[in-house]
Amino acid sequence: MARKKTKAQPTPEVIAPVQDQLITDTIEKNYMPYVMSVIVSRAIPEIDGFKPAHRKILYTMYKMGLMHGARTKSANVVGQTMHVHPHGDMAIYETLVRLTRANEALLHPFVDSKGSFGKQYSRDMAFSAPRYTEVKLDPFCAELFAGIEKNAVEMVPNYDNTMVEPTLLPTTFPNILVSPNMGIAVGMASQICSFNLAEICDGTIALLKNPKTNIEKILDLIKAPDFSGGAQLIYDRDQMREIYETGRGSVRLRARYEYDKQNSCIDIVQIPYSTSIEAILKSVGDLVRDGKIKEITDYRDEIDLNGFKLTLDIRRGTDPDALMARLFKLTPLEDNFSCNFNVLIDGAPRQMGVIEILTEWIRFRRNCLVRELSFELGKKKDKLHLLRGLGKILLDIDKAIRIVRETEKESDVVPNLMSGFRIDEIQAEYIAEIKLRHLNREYIIERIKEIESLQQEIARLEEIIGDELKQKAMIAAQLTEIKKKYGKPRKTQLIYAADIADVPTEPVVENYPVRVVLTRDGYFKKITHQSLRGSDEQRLKEGDVILCSEDTENRAELLIFTNHAQAYKAKLDDFDTTKASALGEYLPASLNFEDGEYPIMLKALTEYNPKHNIVFLFENGKGIRVPLSAYETKTNRKKLTGAFSSASPIVAAVYEAEPVDLLLLSDAGRAILIRSTLVPQKATRTAGGVTLFTLKAGQKLKEVFHGEAISQIDGASKCKKIKIPATGVALSAADFGKKQLTLQ
Repeated sequence: MARKKTKAQPTPEVIAPVQDQLITDTIEKNYMPYVMSVIVSRAIPEIDGFKPAHRKILYTMYKMGLMHGARTKSANVVGQTMHVHPHGDMAIYETLVRLTRANEALLHPFVDSKGSFGKQYSRDMAFSAPRYTEVKLDPFCAELFAGIEKNAVEMVPNYDNTMVEPTLLPTTFPNILVSPNMGIAVGMASQICSFNLAEICDGTIALLKNPKTNIEKILDLIKAPDFSGGAQLIYDRDQMREIYETGRGSVRLRARYEYDKQNSCIDIVQIPYSTSIEAILKSVGDLVRDGKIKEITDYRDEIDLNGFKLTLDIRRGTDPDALMARLFKLTPLEDNFSCNFNVLIDGAPRQMGVIEILTEWIRFRRNCLVRELSFELGKKKDKLHLLRGLGKILLDIDKAIRIVRETEKESDVVPNLMSGFRIDEIQAEYIAEIKLRHLNREYIIERIKEIESLQQEIARLEEIIGDELKQKAMIAAQLTEIKKKYGKPRKTQLIYAADIADVPTEPVVENYPVRVVLTRDGYFKKITHQSLRGSDEQRLKEGDVILCSEDTENRAELLIFTNHAQAYKAKLDDFDTTKASALGEYLPASLNFEDGEYPIMLKALTEYNPKHNIVFLFENGKGIRVPLSAYETKTNRKKLTGAFSSASPIVAAVYEAEPVDLLLLSDAGRAILIRSTLVPQKATRTAGGVTLFTLKAGQKLKEVFHGEAISQIDGASKCKKIKIPATGVALSAADFGKKQLTLQ
């Protein structure tokens, strides 16, 4: 009987046990490879002055034959670059844009361009799509690729092993300090400013001649960074020395401008490399809108085919230098460029100063030169070897012809020539390939004459390869030629802090007499005396009354106390003048009062006299004198919290320049008349004060009169007190005279 087949049971899945691992080990294993990739293969430039993305684009264009001939569409370059650079097309194109002449990011552009490529100094000026723009290599790139076909640098396979690419470009000048470069890696960054090519060549030549050249000599030759945007650099030799020695520091740049007196405008023609025109326009616009800069009537971007220009229309009579001094302080028209010279040397990031970078470049360049000379030496030795074999058949040309003619098999021609003339296979191959027409004595003699010159050239090359001084002399000669051919005057002008005119940065406020008026409901007016001559009758909102009114000058500062125990400060010049017939400006809105907050006192001040005081009087009958100097601040603070005690509601605040009489009236109709000197003075603003008016339970201080207001109260004299605390004297309605309506 056949056995019944059973269904195969699935093999149970074996789950590996979970193993504990230190978080540091996890990070090292999973994160560190990414970190190293970003540092080494993306963000930090190498000694040739390029990041991998730049190098791959330029080499691709070189292999496309774009050193000569017509331009090609940028899209073609982007597509070809993908063979060596596995990134998106837009990432490649954005990198290409920065290398172009039209973008104006480089002192010496590498790409000759046609079309719109945006501008380095603009965030919003976008570049056109790659299908519209055209590019080719600039003639300057000949200095990047010199010797690349002679094994000057190592070539490695690309990412898919379909072609080779250079690890570095054999730049014949220190491009690392000529082209600006910025990169942010993981845990480190690099920001290298550009220097003038001619100055860098001079400094490098000095180091080639004397490796111990000191920093002071280098500072004389390489004066300071030079930026493609020009502008002015405020030169500080000590600061520059620190950058040259350590590779870290910052330089201050400021815009260059011209004053057009005829059109009453300032033309800004160059701005710092580290800012943008949008940032400047926004900053200037904010200052104009906020009323902090009143001299500018209009501002606009006037960039055209003639170049960069930002125009500021200014009021007639404005001092342009004083205005620009303020704008330098308040806007990015003056900005810092931070230097951080991080460079990859032999695959490891190093922060280096200028001399150290140039020394490393010289080492790199010598290696390129030796490789190039060794390549040439090998070629010349090979040629010499062939010519020596050719010289041997000169002795018997007929024999060579006979050997070739009598050889039955083609494969035996080379061996027969080798044995017949005692030459090696390479020489025999060369002789066998000579055309029949060249097998004559004249041709062979002419070729053999090259042997002597080849031997001399080989000896010269071997001598240079073995002599460091000769190598340095060759590099120096190349740098001298490069300076002569491509050197340009500095674009960035050097100025010294001592040479900057000392002009006031604060605006000159026009001064004239005014009257300030504040109402109980918070309406404020600044009225010129000339306007008051016509009519001084104040227009008020229905039910509103004048709280404060005094004559002062336009340069005064306003100090306003409110019921929330806060003080506000404002420049009187910030308020527009108005007429008595107008309601005025609503102060709570202008100064951003809190909900339910209203003014109780206003004082216009030209100085904070320490002998003057503010007397605060509270509902609980207490009072305090606070020195005016307690409200003076070193910074332009707009609001002071805790201006006085909030333990009891405030009734009145009185400014005391000289001792003044105060009449305190309670809600029970009783009053005391005291001298302000009786109120104790406290240095602490929030002190609760001492009792001035003895009030019964449930009673409170209702109103305070001072100055001329007391003279209108007939019964005031009978309330006079010379000690505190004091009990109030009852007043009748008849005692108040004109003020009788204030009694309930």
